[in-house]
Amino acid sequence: MTDQLIHDAIIIGSGPAGYTAAIYLGRAGYRPLVITGALTPGGQLVNTTEVENFPGFPDGILGPDLMDRMSAQAKKFGAELVQDDVVSVDFSGDIKTMRTDSGKEYQARAVIVATGSEPRKLGVPGEREYSGRGVSYCATCDGFFFRNKPIVVVGGGDSAMEEADFLSRFGSSVTIVHRRDTFRASRIMVDRVKQNPKIEFAMNAVVSAIRGDDKGGAAEVELTDTVTGDIRTIPANGVFVAIGHIPQTDFLGGALERNEDGTLRVDGSSTRTSIDGVFAAGDNADSVYRQAISAAGMGCRAALDAQAYLVSQDA
Repeated sequence: MTDQLIHDAIIIGSGPAGYTAAIYLGRAGYRPLVITGALTPGGQLVNTTEVENFPGFPDGILGPDLMDRMSAQAKKFGAELVQDDVVSVDFSGDIKTMRTDSGKEYQARAVIVATGSEPRKLGVPGEREYSGRGVSYCATCDGFFFRNKPIVVVGGGDSAMEEADFLSRFGSSVTIVHRRDTFRASRIMVDRVKQNPKIEFAMNAVVSAIRGDDKGGAAEVELTDTVTGDIRTIPANGVFVAIGHIPQTDFLGGALERNEDGTLRVDGSSTRTSIDGVFAAGDNADSVYRQAISAAGMGCRAALDAQAYLVSQDA
């Protein structure tokens, strides 16, 4: 079934990038359609407890509450929200076509892709159970909550080294767990963490389980030696997983050019993709910062780029 209206702008995805883009386009009078996703509109923040580093909330705000406020603000300025998943696209013509999981087809003159990314998971017992209660995928978001507590960082790349160094400001100790005997990270990053007296290493080891305490939070991790198979446990109230992110862009097929890490390629500091009239914002186009506030800022830029494109088409 085809939606008869050709929209000025459709935003695929919600979260800080999608909702901010909707707010800006709505205030500009374009009444954007936001296809939010079927299950959890709001992106990764709906699975986050307290957010303390988003400007304007000195006492913090729960992630789902922040997304509810952004959603309400977008609707206040005329955005229409549809809870569905885009499964395929055709960006070849001036009018872009999107098909959803429910079988509907939508068309628009301009499109903003703001589907975000998902952190790679360990896939071990206890990971899901203690997510948000000890297990985290963002050190800058959650490090503060583990002051003077033992922390584990899982990973061997630059991101893992950066997170371990950052978390050493808070934790009583930080243990980097890596499945090999050498790191993928750059030499300067490895040297930095090795010189940090609060950081220890568990090499040739994988986290095979996460266990909690009677208060409902993470308390320890089970480590399995990748060479000998020996199993041991170490205390960990904070378990930070830093093994990469997966941009949510597979539904696009080959419609847009991507970078080597899978993020959508944009033109310089703009949000313009390889197709005129299609823009990208948020973690699906950002492999560096991946913060709610930077995603919101990119959503603003995408809306302004889309608005400029629509004005040029009407000239």
